[in-house]
Amino acid sequence: MKPGAQDVQADVSDPLHERLTSYAGRPAATAGTGKDPVNLPMIRHWCEAMGDTSAAYRGPDAVAPPAMLQAWTMRGLCADPEPDDGTGRSAAYDELLGLLDGAGYTSVVATDCEQEYLRPLRPGDRITFDAVIEAVSRRKTTKLGTGYFVTTRMDVHANGEPAGTHRFRFLKYRPAQRKTAKPESEPPLRPRPVINRDNAGFWAGVAEHRLLIQRCTGCATLRFPWLPGCNACAGQEWDTVEAGGEGTVFSHVVMHHPSFPAFDPSGEGGPYAVALIELAEGVRILGNVVGVPYDKVRVGLPVRLEFLRTDPDLELPVFRASEGG
Repeated sequence: MKPGAQDVQADVSDPLHERLTSYAGRPAATAGTGKDPVNLPMIRHWCEAMGDTSAAYRGPDAVAPPAMLQAWTMRGLCADPEPDDGTGRSAAYDELLGLLDGAGYTSVVATDCEQEYLRPLRPGDRITFDAVIEAVSRRKTTKLGTGYFVTTRMDVHANGEPAGTHRFRFLKYRPAQRKTAKPESEPPLRPRPVINRDNAGFWAGVAEHRLLIQRCTGCATLRFPWLPGCNACAGQEWDTVEAGGEGTVFSHVVMHHPSFPAFDPSGEGGPYAVALIELAEGVRILGNVVGVPYDKVRVGLPVRLEFLRTDPDLELPVFRASEGG
C-alpha cells in the first residue's frame, strides 16, 4: 500500500502547509498506558498468527517478539473514546487531523513504520508511552490522491525504562478521480510479484512448475514464505523441498470491493475468494481456489496445486478444488 517514490510529486505552492507544520514537535499522546501488561497469552496468539516458533517466546524465560512493540500500546477495537481511556491522545493531534479533514483530506492510509528496540519486553512489564508529531510533509500527489504524509514518533517505556521507539507514517489524502476503464481489447493484468534476493528461488521454481519450500539445514524446520533465516533456530543455511501439491483450505475471505476484474475468473470484476492453503507438508500459502464458485470455498476443502498463466508474462500457483470436496 505504500506509494512508491516514483509515484509521489511535491506541491511547493501550498499555504496550508505552514499551518500544518506548526504542529511539528507538539505531543500526539501524553502519559499513555498499555491496556494490559506484557503477557504470555498475547505473545502466544501473536506467534501462532505469525507462524513464529522461536523458543525465545515460550517458557519461564520468555520475552515478547520485538515486533510486538506497538501491540502493547494499542487502544483495542472497542476503545472508550473518553480522554481517560489510557491512550493519552492529545488535543493537538486531534486538531491536526481536524484541520486536514476540514480541508478535504478525509481519506487515510498507513504507509510505513520504523521501530528501534532498546530492551526486551518480558511478561509482567507495564507499558507507558508518549508520542510526538514529528513532521508533516508538503502536499504530495500520489496514485491514491493528493495529501500530506504525517509522521509521529512514539517512545515506549517498560516499568519506567526506555524499551523502544515506534515511528509511524500515514497519508491523509483527497482521493484521485478514477480513470476511465481500459478498452475491452486491453484485459486487466494482475499485479507483478516483487522478486528479490530472498524469494528469487521460489519464483524460479514456479517457472519450472515446482512449488519449493525452504528447509533449515540446521534443525530441518520448513518455512514459508521464504525468509533469510530460520524462525526456530535462527540458522542462516537452508535448502528446499518440493511440495507434493496436496492441501486444504485453512481460511479464506471473499473480496467484494474494490472491484478488480483481473482476479475474477469471469473478468467482470465480481467477488472472488482468497484462501490460505495448508499444504500437506505443514506450511501455509495464500492463493486462489479454482474449479468452484467463490461462494463454495470453505474451510477444510481439499485442493491440489496447479499453475495458472494469467497473461503472457505471469504464471502463478493456484489450487483446484478436489471433486466431491
